[in-house]
Amino acid sequence: MSPRNFDLNLLPVLVAIYDQGSVSGAAQQLGTSQSAVSAALAKLRQKFSDPLFVRVGYGMAATAKMRSQIAFVRETLARIDSALVTDLAFDPATTDRMFTFALSDVGEMVFMPKILQRLRTLAPGATVRSVTLPPREIEDDLENGDIDLAVGYFPDLRRKAFVEQHLFTHHFVCLLRADHPIKASTLSLKQFLSLEHAVVYGTGRSYEIFERFLQRKKINRRVVLQTPHFMSIPTIIAQSDLIVTVPHAVGAFVTNAHMNIRIAQPPLRIPQIDLKQHWHRKFHSDAKVKWLRTLVATLFTDESDEWRDQA
Repeated sequence: MSPRNFDLNLLPVLVAIYDQGSVSGAAQQLGTSQSAVSAALAKLRQKFSDPLFVRVGYGMAATAKMRSQIAFVRETLARIDSALVTDLAFDPATTDRMFTFALSDVGEMVFMPKILQRLRTLAPGATVRSVTLPPREIEDDLENGDIDLAVGYFPDLRRKAFVEQHLFTHHFVCLLRADHPIKASTLSLKQFLSLEHAVVYGTGRSYEIFERFLQRKKINRRVVLQTPHFMSIPTIIAQSDLIVTVPHAVGAFVTNAHMNIRIAQPPLRIPQIDLKQHWHRKFHSDAKVKWLRTLVATLFTDESDEWRDQA
């Protein structure tokens, strides 16, 4: 295979089939047709003089040659992308560019005040945008540069195209109205199951951690309200006998707001929420994104988490 006449546009097809395990999955990831992916694979097989992928069951498995080349292919694509998107000069003090974050409503409450305060000091000419989008749109916008960072709990951003960095860990608490008949600071399982529950299925997806935990434990409670909004739930809880289990930052917020709500600890050790920042590999060396993620990593750590001891 001569590198002089090799079409580099074919390389993403290799990575997509390798990651997705099928031509159809690769086509969906790349936003193209199955026939286009099949045609590209045929060209690649001819170039490499190897099948590259063989059918196994309903999917495609990489050959030994493909497995030996995938790391090199990924590195090559990363170098190309970095060379194309890297800004040689980025001065936060003079920039007038927009910083865009993907945040849930709770994430915006936790992260945005400190981010905005720091940006107004270090990059006074810049503007800030926060977006809440479905997972696939977040992936696409990170890849095309419309979103700089996704900050919070984003379990879908696990593909090798994305880079993640741990910031800090949060836990869950239960909220009841302040004069609720149950006064315990830590609920028993019997008390927890005796109550009627509200569930917040927000775009931040953290609720899934708690729901999956209950499913694994085969614990069923009576859910009488489902809502996508964290910010309306305190008002509802303060005027009802319902209980809700939420990230503890929500509990800290309502406590500081002196609402008619109190916090109780759940009866079981629920898995914690690992909060991270995510970016696309093609922007790993981009000066703007590199500066921005360094700022975020400096502001939010387990040691400096201002929410940690509030609930």
